[in-house]
Amino acid sequence: MAASVPPGLRERKKLDTRMALSDAALVLMFERGLENVVREDIAAQAGVSVRTFTNYFANKYEALAYRQIERMRRTVEMLRARPAGEPLWEAVTAAVLAPLVDDGVNRRPPTREQLAEAAKLTAVPEVYAAFTREVTGDLAAAVAARTGTDAERDLYPRLVAGAVVVAYQAAIEVYVRAEPPVFLTVPLREAFTRIAAGLPDPSA
Repeated sequence: MAASVPPGLRERKKLDTRMALSDAALVLMFERGLENVVREDIAAQAGVSVRTFTNYFANKYEALAYRQIERMRRTVEMLRARPAGEPLWEAVTAAVLAPLVDDGVNRRPPTREQLAEAAKLTAVPEVYAAFTREVTGDLAAAVAARTGTDAERDLYPRLVAGAVVVAYQAAIEVYVRAEPPVFLTVPLREAFTRIAAGLPDPSA
């Protein structure tokens, strides 16, 4: 398998700007509430112009979704690098959780105020649409490469990619409503464990 080519300086700067805008949007969401975040303030928080913001994102929801999209892109890279003999769902679980651990989401539990704002975000269709649009194809390609299937013609890699995206969304919806608060890795790990077991009926 060919190693991925590291981005050049120009591309790296673009990625850094995109990440800075996404982080600024998240900071403002937690400080002011989702409904009070506007693109002008996001741009100012990131130290760029509004025009620069619109070059990267169509709206604040795309900016807010980008952090999760970027993590899932790292998940795709990690899934491709997992040992070939590792069971698929073990590899998927490890690849999904690693970016969250690397980003320090388990260093401190979320506050109820943060979870309340995150819950609002999960209810925005544009956020889920952006996440699905950006990651499903690459994820299906990684699954296809791992399983010897064809991402364009075979159903299996698309089913797995869809299951991963839906599991991620379901875990977030449980995470933002958990009482007491838990780390996001907890419902994510449970989601993939249940899928790997064939989603047995819990009432049986």
